[in-house]
Amino acid sequence: MTTPVLLPLSGRRIPPLNLGPPSFPHHRATLRLSEKFILLLILSAFITLCFGAFFFLPDSSKHKRFDLGLEDVLIPHVDASKGAKNPGVFLIHGPDEHRHREEEERLRNKIRADHEKALEEAKEKLKKSREEIRAEIQTEKNKVVQEMKTKEKKPLPPVPIPNLVGIDGGDPEDNDIRKKREKIKEMMKHAWDNYRIYGWGHNELRPIARKGHSTNIFGNSQMGATIVDALDTLYIMGLHDEFRDGQKWIENNLDFSVNSEVSVFEVNIRFIGGLLAAYYLSGEEIFKIKAVQLAEKLLPAFNTPTGIPWAMVNLKSGVGRNWGWASAGSSILAEFGTLHMEFVHLSYLTGDPVYYRKVMHIRKLLQKMDRPNGLYPNYLNPRTGRWGQYHTSVGGLGDSFYEYLLKAWLMSDKTDHEARKMYDDAIEAIEKHLIKKSRGGLTFIGEWKNGHLEKKMGHLACFAGGMFALGADGSRMDRAGHYLELGAEIARTCHESYDRTALKLGPESFKFDGAVEAVAVRQAEKYYILRPEVIETYWYLWRFTHDPRYRQWGWEAALAIEKYCRVSGGFSGVKDVYSSTPTHDDVQQSFFLAETLKYLYLLFSSDDLLPLDHWVFNTEAHPLPVLHLANTTLSGNPAVR
Repeated sequence: MTTPVLLPLSGRRIPPLNLGPPSFPHHRATLRLSEKFILLLILSAFITLCFGAFFFLPDSSKHKRFDLGLEDVLIPHVDASKGAKNPGVFLIHGPDEHRHREEEERLRNKIRADHEKALEEAKEKLKKSREEIRAEIQTEKNKVVQEMKTKEKKPLPPVPIPNLVGIDGGDPEDNDIRKKREKIKEMMKHAWDNYRIYGWGHNELRPIARKGHSTNIFGNSQMGATIVDALDTLYIMGLHDEFRDGQKWIENNLDFSVNSEVSVFEVNIRFIGGLLAAYYLSGEEIFKIKAVQLAEKLLPAFNTPTGIPWAMVNLKSGVGRNWGWASAGSSILAEFGTLHMEFVHLSYLTGDPVYYRKVMHIRKLLQKMDRPNGLYPNYLNPRTGRWGQYHTSVGGLGDSFYEYLLKAWLMSDKTDHEARKMYDDAIEAIEKHLIKKSRGGLTFIGEWKNGHLEKKMGHLACFAGGMFALGADGSRMDRAGHYLELGAEIARTCHESYDRTALKLGPESFKFDGAVEAVAVRQAEKYYILRPEVIETYWYLWRFTHDPRYRQWGWEAALAIEKYCRVSGGFSGVKDVYSSTPTHDDVQQSFFLAETLKYLYLLFSSDDLLPLDHWVFNTEAHPLPVLHLANTTLSGNPAVR
C-alpha cells in the first residue's frame, strides 16, 4: 500500500507514482501506463492552470499596492529620488507604462517557453523505467542532504565580541548571605542531577514518576529544553562539569531538522536565548552555530500577509499556523512582540540583517496602528493586520512585549530612542487605565476586557515591579522616583499574594473584589508551577535599592519551594497553595532552572555578577550583553542614522 505524500506543486495529498513491486503481476503493463497517463494529465493541468492564470488575473499595476508604510525595511534598495511618490514604493506611471507592457509580454513568452520545456521533460521522464526513476529520486535526495550538511558546517563570520563584564564571581561578603547562596546552588544541583538521571534529552522532567516530560510548545520531539534553558545558570554558579555535560549533548544530539511543530515564542526565548547566552558566557562556537540553525528554521513563520509571524511553525516543512483559541486566528502580542532582543543579536553575530529587519517590520507596523485608549490589545490578525478582541493585559498574552520595548533601548546602550518612546507611551496608558489601588491599599495591575477593568492580577504580571524599577532611569519628566516606588508597590502586592496562602507560595492569579484582596478565588487559579516572576521583581528591586526586605522575601520563597516543592526526584509544582497538604503536579519546568533558581542565586550575590549596565536579561532570564549599535549598520533608529 502506498503512503500519500505531500506534493509541493499542488499542496494536496495524492498517491505518488508506485515505484515498488506491483500487487498483481498480470496488470504490470496496464498499471504502468495508467500511472504515466495520470501523472502526465496532472502536470498538463497544472501547467495550463498557471499559464491561464497569468492572463486572467487582474493587472496588478491598476490596483493599489498593499502598503504598510514599511518601505525602509521592506525594499531598502529603491531610490526615492527617481520619481517615486514615497521612499521605497515602486510605482509604474507616465512614459514608463509602454515599457512595462513590453516587459510583461516578454515575461509571458518566457513563461510559455518554460512551460513547454517542462512538459517535454515530463514526457521524457515517463519513458524511463521504475528503477531509473527511483535512482534519480535517490540521487536528488542525497544531493539535498549533502547541501544541508554543507550549509550547517559553513562557518559564521567573525565579529567583535562586546566587552563582557561580571560573568563569574559575585561572592557576597556577609557569611549568612553566602550560606543562602550556597543553598540555592544545592537546589540547582538537585534539580539538574535528577533531570540528568531520569529525563536526560527530554524537554522536561516528571520528578515523581521519574521520567521525561514534554508539552505541545515543543512539538513532538525531544529537544532537551531543560539542558538549553539551564546552561547559563550552571555557568554562573560555577557548575562547569554539569555545563560541559550539557554542551556535549547539544553538540551530539540537538537537531532542528525534525518534523515537529513548535511555538516560535517559546523556542526563541528558551532555545535561541539560552544558546546565545551560553555562547557569550563560555565563548564556545557550537552554541552560536546551533542558535543560528534554529533561527533559520523559524524564519518561515514570518511568511504572512503582514509579516506578523504565526504562533507555531513546523521546523521541517516551514508551515505555520496560530493557536485555535486565539481570537479568530490571531497572533499574540506577547509572542510576536518578544523576539527583538534575540533577533538583533542574531544579526549582530551573523552579519545577516534579515533577523533585524523582521523585528523592525513588526515595530513599524505597530507604530502605524490605532490603539484604543493608548493600549495595545493582546491579539492581532496576521492576515488582515487588524486587532482581534480588545483585551489588554500586562500579565499573560501581553507581558513581555512591554518588557522588550524597554530592553531594546537598554540593549542598544540607550540609543534606540524609538523603543524607549513606545515603552513610555505604553506605560503611561497602562498606569492611567489598568493600575489601581485596592481598598486595603494594595497597588495592582488589572486587565482591560470588553470595555471594563477586571480586578484580577496574574502571577505573570508580577514581573512588572522589576520592569518599572529597571525603566525608572531615563523616564520622562524625571519621574525615576515615581516608577521606582511603583515597582516597590507591585512587589509588596505580589508578596502579599504569597503571604496569604498556607504554603507561602503565590497562586497563578488573584483578585481584588470587595473583601477579597490578593487571594485566588477559583480552584483553577490556586496552583503554583515554580514560576519566577515575583522573585525576579525582588532581585531587580534589591539591585536598585539594596532594601533588605527583598532578600528576606526571596529567602521566604526559597524555603517554601524547598519545603513543599522538593521531592526525591527533583522539584514539582503544587496544585493548591491554600492547602496545607498540597498535591504535586509532577512537572519540573525548564524555566525553574533557567529563571527561578537563577534570580534567587543573583539575589544573594554581589552586584558585580552580571551588572545591569552591561547585561540585559531576556524574558527567560538569559543574559545578553549590551550592544553599541551606533557603531554598526544594524540600528534603525533615525537619531543614530
